[in-house]
Amino acid sequence: MDFKTSTLAALRAHAGRITEKQALVGLDGFVDTIVTPVDQRTGQGEAFTPIKTISDFGRRVLSAAGKSTNIEFYPRMDKLGGNGPIMANALLSHGARLTYIGALGASSIHPVFAPLAARARIVSLADPAHTTAVEFTDGKLMLGQMRSLDEITVERLRSQMGDAPLANELAAADLVALVNWTMIPNMTAIFQDLVDRVLPSLPKLKARFFFDLADPEKRSAEDLQTAIRAITRFEAFGRVTLGLNFKEAQQVCTALNVACGDETGDSLRATADRLRKALDVDTVVVHPRASAACATSHGTWWIPGPYTENPLITTGAGDHFNAGYSTGQLLGLEPEACLATGVCTSGHYVRTGESPTLTQLETFLANWH
Repeated sequence: MDFKTSTLAALRAHAGRITEKQALVGLDGFVDTIVTPVDQRTGQGEAFTPIKTISDFGRRVLSAAGKSTNIEFYPRMDKLGGNGPIMANALLSHGARLTYIGALGASSIHPVFAPLAARARIVSLADPAHTTAVEFTDGKLMLGQMRSLDEITVERLRSQMGDAPLANELAAADLVALVNWTMIPNMTAIFQDLVDRVLPSLPKLKARFFFDLADPEKRSAEDLQTAIRAITRFEAFGRVTLGLNFKEAQQVCTALNVACGDETGDSLRATADRLRKALDVDTVVVHPRASAACATSHGTWWIPGPYTENPLITTGAGDHFNAGYSTGQLLGLEPEACLATGVCTSGHYVRTGESPTLTQLETFLANWH
């Protein structure tokens, strides 16, 4: 039986359980403006040819050195953004119950988060950050303004949430996803406070912990190493999954002095396995754009992804993979099936711009050839 057939059977057998599952997700929040860079304009509105690749865009920027240039970004949409809110939205679409803690608005919830607030319990810590997401056929550039995320601290979490409600949320959660470490300067301190002060005071937890670093290139190796050490300490309180895209896997490998291979199947499996052993956590997942691999103490797995050369949207694809993989874990699926729910959740999203329900996920998987 191939992985598509077995995953589809497992989903049909267990999808109903998702409404019983509670997720706690945080801690960021962004308003994303999705834009297309303009190469040549021939008229108003969408009458233009785009700059298609990052390499072409780079050449346009470099040609302005010593001079100047004007590059138009044509706005496609304003949308909910941030690793946490996007992952939360996808989990809600799958049917999970959810509490979101993050930067959704200081005095009031920003309008882009209204649909999320209507379906989840919300605790807002600060105003959202802003990102201009410049999308190309070979990737994207995320141009961020993130000063408000400096306000996400241990003290703000305690004052806005309260110690007892936070403890209750953690105790009730089947999944605790703490994402976007890179852009929240005080996230490591929050990790450390949770494992030093909060989690030891709770009865035995049922939660899985999921972490996504979110491109740590701009953080120092020392910062990254400290964060990784803090993340591994959560394993004492529940099973930890670290999700990495391929670039992030390379960065973590460098920080841990672990060999990192290429994006081929066997190499990805080996990289995930080496990282898992170095970290001593339950699961490591590595997901390039066209495939995904994971490693647990029981082995390694790899599957291809439903890659498309013409996505409608790419910003949030990785967060949808994370939600899909985590949903598989919540349903008790095997690791290979979790990879399949991850790539199909992402695959549906990049084609439609919408987070799939589990019924839509089953349809996507059934029609994947």
